[in-house]
Amino acid sequence: MLNNKEYLNKIFQSNKPLIIYKTIGGYDVYTDFKDKIILNSKNFKNFLNKTSTKLKSPIKELNCHIGFFGFQLLCENIKVKLPKQKNSNFYPGLAYQPQTIIQIRKNIIIKSLLKNYRKLQTVNKKVKYYYQNKFNLNLNEKQYTKLFREFSEKIKLGETYQIKISQTYKNKSNLNSVEFFWKLMDINESPESFLIRDIDYSIISCSPETLIQKKKNTIITKPIAGTLNRTKNMTKQYAYNFFKKNKKESKEHNMIVDMERNDLSRICETGTVKINKLKIVEAYRDLYHYVTEIKGTVKKNVNNHDIISAMMPGGSVIGCPKINTLKLLNSREKINRNIYTGSFGYINANGNMRFNVIIRSILNHRNVAEISAASGVVIDSNPKDEYKENYIKAKSLLDLFKS
Repeated sequence: MLNNKEYLNKIFQSNKPLIIYKTIGGYDVYTDFKDKIILNSKNFKNFLNKTSTKLKSPIKELNCHIGFFGFQLLCENIKVKLPKQKNSNFYPGLAYQPQTIIQIRKNIIIKSLLKNYRKLQTVNKKVKYYYQNKFNLNLNEKQYTKLFREFSEKIKLGETYQIKISQTYKNKSNLNSVEFFWKLMDINESPESFLIRDIDYSIISCSPETLIQKKKNTIITKPIAGTLNRTKNMTKQYAYNFFKKNKKESKEHNMIVDMERNDLSRICETGTVKINKLKIVEAYRDLYHYVTEIKGTVKKNVNNHDIISAMMPGGSVIGCPKINTLKLLNSREKINRNIYTGSFGYINANGNMRFNVIIRSILNHRNVAEISAASGVVIDSNPKDEYKENYIKAKSLLDLFKS
């Protein structure tokens, strides 16, 4: 009989659907999905308010739905349309109900609702994996600069104060997603990293940003706004001093923090929304980020759908004010963002939830890999700097295709 480690490796080597989510001290692997719900604008509210509350698992870690909400689904949920974007034919959102969790810590612990889970057949179909190291980019520097100038004029007219222009890299690939995920964790492990591997797609992510962390009636969000290219000898203190003195980065950060505080105030008790940690620096392989943590107490009459509608899409990857800026973005971006700037996470039957912002991610679907990145345009921004920032944000993912 296989021990826990051997069984886990067997699952990894198969193409059995699974989800890996970074947690404190290790990773949680979810599998043996009982249910898989395709989410859309018609069933989304009902799913959030009713479906998840009906879960009744005797194992608390499995008393959840886990999955993702795509950018378009989140826009439609708050009545914002995407008028000029073609349908990507990818799922608007998916929610999975796991029956087995494998906790990777110092030891490997398996909890399952299935008595014979070790005897279940894992699919070992031979798959041809391949990938290219060259990508097509939807906006070259000239095209990016033109769009940048258009949005700069909108800022001067007061139609928006900050707006995030995204770029998308694509190539032909069919990735061994588990292998790619662990390679990514070796070079750029992040607090909201995750992997979804299903029969027809995968998402590989090293997202650093927590959008919602709710336990009982306490809710926390950690907006990121401010990026600095990390060089070999650069210290965290140097990065902090840079962000503190740089007017453009400070202005961008303050705008997003104010907007996220406002979003939380819509669902929290009056006077409870407070800044927990102000303007801290987080270090990653290729960059430093400027982060603030905001905390509040959720009102008693607020439901799951109210929370998601107030907080998603996350303002740090859109700009502000949120609705006007979304409308501007959606009128000019030609490529559907798919998962990018959507959210991944879980929601429990008791209403506890954890969701990130899907950034620093690879979507592999129909033998196409796509990576998106966005940088913020404010009145003081420079198009060359923002164009370069997008590449820096995507670099750790692009580098995986070179090895």
